[in-house]
Order: sequence, then structure tokens, then C-alpha cells
Amino acid sequence: MVKVKDGDLDKLGLLFERYKRPLYGFFYGLNREPELSEDLVQNTFLRIMKYRHLFRGESAGRADGGDFRAWMFHIARNVNYDHHRKNKVKASEDLEHWQHRIGHDENLSSEIQQREEQTMLLQALDRLPADKREILLLSKFEEKKYSEIGIVLGCSEGAVKVKVFRALQELKVIYKQLERIN
Repeated sequence: MVKVKDGDLDKLGLLFERYKRPLYGFFYGLNREPELSEDLVQNTFLRIMKYRHLFRGESAGRADGGDFRAWMFHIARNVNYDHHRKNKVKASEDLEHWQHRIGHDENLSSEIQQREEQTMLLQALDRLPADKREILLLSKFEEKKYSEIGIVLGCSEGAVKVKVFRALQELKVIYKQLERIN
């Protein structure tokens, strides 16, 4: 990203290839719409190019690209927010799976139970407020470190831990309610 900031725009293609999948997963987890998720990934990279001069890259020598990832996800959050604000899009209620498909199991009843549990988990996630769903997607599905999430959200690592804990607690309550209904 430091090279992109310095004017080598060809390097942006490498960043796109490296980070398009995690960004797509993030957007798909929030919106459940494949085409919209692809568009938001593109919009994120357009903003990265537009605002490349704002990238700080304090630890540009880090091998894991932590500063860039945090900066990129911060931009991605803003792209998602702006899209929904601009288009007044409501969160989709469909229950498409974003995790890997469950492998074929010899025990059919076990597979059916796993699918039901996964569906209930997705329903519970959909019922969480957007900010709590977002923090769980970043921490549990994108496996971001709390320090990285703190940079993305603009808060301390300790605050992220509290937010993740509270989101998980609320998710458990919603999941148990769904269990009673089903």
C-alpha cells in the first residue's frame, strides 16, 4: 500500500487479488446479497485508490499487512454504511449460507441436525443489531484480532472485547429463543 500511496497504482491490483475474498465475506455476512457484496468490494477499492494519500502505514514493515487490513476494513465499513444510507436498503432476511457447505455425512439425521442448527444460527445472527452482527463477523468469521477490530471501529482493544462478549451473549439469548420456537 505504501507503493500505491507513492503513485505505483499497478500494486493496487495485487492488493485487490489478496483481499477481495475477505472483503466479499465481510460484505456478504452483512448483506446476504452476492451481487451487492461484489459491488461493495469494488467500491472499497475505488475509495482506497481515491484516498490512498491518507494511508499512514506506521508499521509498513509488518509482514502481515495489519495496518493496511485495518485501514481497508475501516473503509469497507464506511462503504457499507454509505450504501445503505444512500439507498435505504433494509437488511435482507434470506438465509443463504456463507460458510462452507456441510460435507456429506453417512449419518443423514446428523447432517439434518447440523443444517438445522446452522440455519438457526444464521437466523439468530440476522436478528442481532447490525453493529453487533458486524463485530461478530469481524472477530469470529473473518478472525480479525481485537487490536485490528479496534482500529477499524475506532475504539480500544478492551472495548472490542466487551463488545464481542455482549454480542455473543445477545446471540445466545436469541438462539435459545429460536430453539424454543422450533
